This record gives sequence, structure tokens and C-alpha cells, in this order.
Amino acid sequence: MKTLRKAVIPVAGLGTRFLPATKAQPKEMLPLVDTPVIQYVVEEAIRAGIESIVLVTGRGKGAIENHFDVAYELEDTLRRRGKQEDLDLVRDITHLAQFAYVRQGEPLGLGHAVLCARHAVGDEPFALLLGDDVFDERDSALESLITAYQATGKSVVGVQEVPEEHVSRYGIVSGSSGSGTAWDVTAIVEKPRPEDAPSRWAVVGRYVLEPPVFEHLAALQPGVGGEYQLTDALAILAREGRLVAAPIPARRYDTGNKLDYLKANVEFALKREDLRSDFAAYLKDLVKGF
Repeated sequence: MKTLRKAVIPVAGLGTRFLPATKAQPKEMLPLVDTPVIQYVVEEAIRAGIESIVLVTGRGKGAIENHFDVAYELEDTLRRRGKQEDLDLVRDITHLAQFAYVRQGEPLGLGHAVLCARHAVGDEPFALLLGDDVFDERDSALESLITAYQATGKSVVGVQEVPEEHVSRYGIVSGSSGSGTAWDVTAIVEKPRPEDAPSRWAVVGRYVLEPPVFEHLAALQPGVGGEYQLTDALAILAREGRLVAAPIPARRYDTGNKLDYLKANVEFALKREDLRSDFAAYLKDLVKGF
């Protein structure tokens, strides 16, 4: 079994759910406190042992590349002003991993975005992380999937149970065996009606995929809206007996949802030692006024 060294992160989406904030900036650059969402996703991959990050970008996403690149003018200014702590912070971002960028020329769906990374990934397994889902760094997220991959040698989807009324928002996999560990997926359905869902286990933006997924993606026909769905390729892997689901124990924040994004900012601020005390006091006073 090959070592997992690479991760693919699609960041070509238009971010229409956050307009007008995303009219001129990538949604992935929206901050949780003072750090862009995309940086949390990259740092999760690094903690799991990933060495190389392939970002699938699109038109208007240059700010993401700039964020992980050297900023000569900024670094020089910080150096001359003696702001060593800020300088180290900026430099550390650049050295998080090896970064590569490929373009998705048209918005043809998640499956197409992953296929765009085929040549950058090569013939080896890779992690796939979606930028809308951020997990609490104190718990295991991607690491849980890597453990399941190493145990089974099969592609893995990360899942969490969601309320029945929410299953239509996700790809839903067949239910677990009740053991609490990874299980073979026999069916995966994209955004089913609650009465048609095979379970309440939702795929939540983390995957470990074997190279054959590229062959299935390349053979797909476009679906609704002319898009190529990753779920369709995963369904083929499931039929082949090559897909397992692994529960993710970490607290999840859906930053693509406005309310959850606001909650995430509050919770991330309260986890910060430099903000916790004053911010908690402010929130208590604020609540009294409502």
C-alpha cells in the first residue's frame, strides 16, 4: 500500500451563498477570526501527514495563491519595523507544504474539479478535502480516514450522522454495522429525499481516494446542470466493493452556511487565549440586551 502524501483541495467555486462578500474575493479566504478558512483546511491536511497540496483553482482565485506564496514587500516592511512575530507568522504560511495549482476552466462540478487534478496527483492515493467543512483541530478528522484506508486498502469517505430533515443536503451512504469503525459502503445517494435515504450517514467533505477514481470520473456523463458528480464515481467504487465509510469524531463547522459560519467565528474566538476572556464577557453583556 502506497503512503498517502498528497491532498487535493477544490477551491474553484463561485461562493454565491456569501454574495456580496464573495463578489471580488474567494469564499475560501473568508476569515475565522483572523485566519482564512482555506488555511484551516490546509493545516488539517498537514497535521495528518500530507506533504503536497494540490489546489484546484479558477478565475478570480489569485488571492488564495498569494496567501500561500512569499510576500516580499510585506516581509520586508515587517522586517524593517522589527515586527519579528508577525514576520514569522507570514513566513510560516509559505512553508506549510509544497503547493501546486491547477485550473478548472469551467464550473462543471466537483467530479470535474477532482479530475482536473489527475496529472498533478499521478498514480497514487490522495486525500480530498472540501473547503466548506472545517473540523475542530483538537479532534481527529482526516486522520480517522487515513487510519481506515491503512486498515482496509480501500477508498474512504468521511461521514457523520445528520438529522433526518437534513439528509437532502448531503450525499448519504448505506448504514453502519454498528461497530463504530469503518464499514463497506453498498450504496451512496446524492441529496436524497428523507424517505429514500439509505441511512442518516452523510458524507462531510473528507475523502481518501485510490487512483481508479480518476478512470471512473473520466468515463462519467454530465448530470443535472451539465455537472460531473463525484458521487457517481463513488457509487461505482461502492458497487465494486472498493469503498468504505469512516465516522469522523471531530466537531464540524459548515462554513458554507451563513449561520454556521457565524457560530464558527464565535467558537473559534472563544478557543483563543488572547480573546477568550474579553470576548466571553462581551457576549454575556450582549445577550442581556436581547
